[in-house]
Amino acid sequence: MSSLRAALNVLKDELIEFHKPLSEKYEIPSVMKEYDGKNPILFKNSKEHNTPIIAGICGKREFFKRFLSCQSDEELYVKINAAVNNPLKTDKQDDAPVKEVFEKPDLTKFPILTHYERDAGPYITSAVVISRSLTKGFQNASIHRLLVIGKDRLAIRVVPRHLYALYNEAKKLRKPLPVAIAIGLHPLILLAASSGPRFGVDELTVANALLNGALKVTSCENIGVYVPAEAEVVFEGYMLHDVEVDEGPFVDITGTYDVIRKQPVIELINVMRRKDFIYQALLPAGSEHQLLMGLPKEARIWDHVSKVVSKVVKVRLTPGGCGWLHAAISIAKQSEGDGKNAILAAFAAHPSLKHVVVVDEDIDVDNIEEVEWAIATRFQGEEDLVIVKGCRGSSLDPSADQERLLTSKVGFDATKPLNKPAEKFKRALIPCKYDAKSGDVVYYVSDEG
Repeated sequence: MSSLRAALNVLKDELIEFHKPLSEKYEIPSVMKEYDGKNPILFKNSKEHNTPIIAGICGKREFFKRFLSCQSDEELYVKINAAVNNPLKTDKQDDAPVKEVFEKPDLTKFPILTHYERDAGPYITSAVVISRSLTKGFQNASIHRLLVIGKDRLAIRVVPRHLYALYNEAKKLRKPLPVAIAIGLHPLILLAASSGPRFGVDELTVANALLNGALKVTSCENIGVYVPAEAEVVFEGYMLHDVEVDEGPFVDITGTYDVIRKQPVIELINVMRRKDFIYQALLPAGSEHQLLMGLPKEARIWDHVSKVVSKVVKVRLTPGGCGWLHAAISIAKQSEGDGKNAILAAFAAHPSLKHVVVVDEDIDVDNIEEVEWAIATRFQGEEDLVIVKGCRGSSLDPSADQERLLTSKVGFDATKPLNKPAEKFKRALIPCKYDAKSGDVVYYVSDEG
């Protein structure tokens, strides 16, 4: 099964149902924030609509491991990379669940949330935007924020990647670009939409590989775009080639407000949906946002670094680095220079990366205190610091040159030097542990004998 509902069934034991009606403006997002990274939440309705709203279903790394039947991070990365490199063609389905209802677009009928106090308005944040090249015919699917600016109009933030290229192609032809906006999808479809395969590969075929061939697509009759057949809602429309409006403020992955820019407008022409549709919401700068953007990049970093060192133990785009700008990588070091090679490989794998710390395999990169301890005891600035100036950076970094997308990148090689005895860098251990429940002291054998 490739539906949102199938994924909810997988997580049914963790699901929290919220029955008290809350406002879509600030109140529901405040509950989403409280449970962020902990549990999926199903709001049975809101003060404004009777539509159920699901949030948090992509909020934990363990959820993705469960969806992909993975036992380890390495297995997770291997499956993500395999799907990106070996996409699987989707089968078409005419009689699709998303085609139960057809209606004229009216965005006021949908429980679209306003998340933060300075937001420009209600934002759709969990939609996959699917488009088609006007000249080459291939599809592209990617996640974009969408600001409601009318009953049938949205402003879309488009960064210089694949959809941006298709939009510029349409502008040169002076034609509108057909787009479908799919909401209420299996988390693996959202993950695939963030995976960044080569230009020309339909991310839905990456999703189909992740879903072991279970994803079916159906056509949008008005615009010739194929969308997931089991989506909850699909808006059909066109990205206008000659209209732009101010988009923002909006809180992006860093938890800060992105700058206001002129961005394209989507004019909606049709809605198809399930009769009892579930609206899927995502908290900007929350754990879902960070994992959906970051997991495919972690997989790519793992792959790149694995090609320059003998073993990569773990990769993390850290929460303190917004799940995007900072990486902590543990490796099995064999030669001097392995740490620096790992740093450079990480920067090559993820161009938005700003700071990288590489540590030995005895350091748990999920424990920031251990990472800091490695920097304190294994790092020397004049020998182990890597600085690369004038690099392409992230538009999301408020300290960078956000117009030219330039930044400085810094790497910290916090691995043990091999010209000193290894025991100098081991933490001292007490060879027993006090059990407070039993009152006993339990001895154990350490790796020191």
